Amino acid sequence: MRRPPLTASLLILASLALVAPVARPAGPDPLDRVVRSVFFVAKSENRNEVHYGVALDSACVPVGASPVFAYWRMRERGPLATEPLLSREVSAYGVTQPQRVEHGDRGGRVVFRLNALPRRSIAIDAAPAGPDGQACTATARAVIGGTAATLTSVFVQLRWPFGVDHIELSGRAGTSGRVVSERVE
Repeated sequence: MRRPPLTASLLILASLALVAPVARPAGPDPLDRVVRSVFFVAKSENRNEVHYGVALDSACVPVGASPVFAYWRMRERGPLATEPLLSREVSAYGVTQPQRVEHGDRGGRVVFRLNALPRRSIAIDAAPAGPDGQACTATARAVIGGTAATLTSVFVQLRWPFGVDHIELSGRAGTSGRVVSERVE
């Protein structure tokens, strides 16, 4: 029996892929919006970062009971490489549960804490953006050095061979936009 040429086989497979049902991923509806990076945690060990994002619906309202999520940006491997947190990393980089979700007509807020900073609340405010409101924006807010601020990043100075020497929160002050930081021992 003679095989069809490779190009014909590829065309058949491609046409089947166009009509075959597509499995939907778990989690928020793919048509919903996700702001993949609202703020991040960097550490002294390497260039990899933990980014915190938020799942939103079409009105930029947080989706579900736990819309804030964390994942690794593996900068050591490349600018687009990502990985989920490992279960052993959740105690340091994970988000405490429950997350307090507040819904608005257009947008909303999620209040949560990082497992590594259990006494410090962080709020992510989400709202429609752009001229037609077809995009979402999200901003992390926290008190940094006694000032209400937009949280942009957290830096973890590790202690050799194990442990954390200190954590530094960085952001911009509410109305002035001046840079603020706080060292947490």
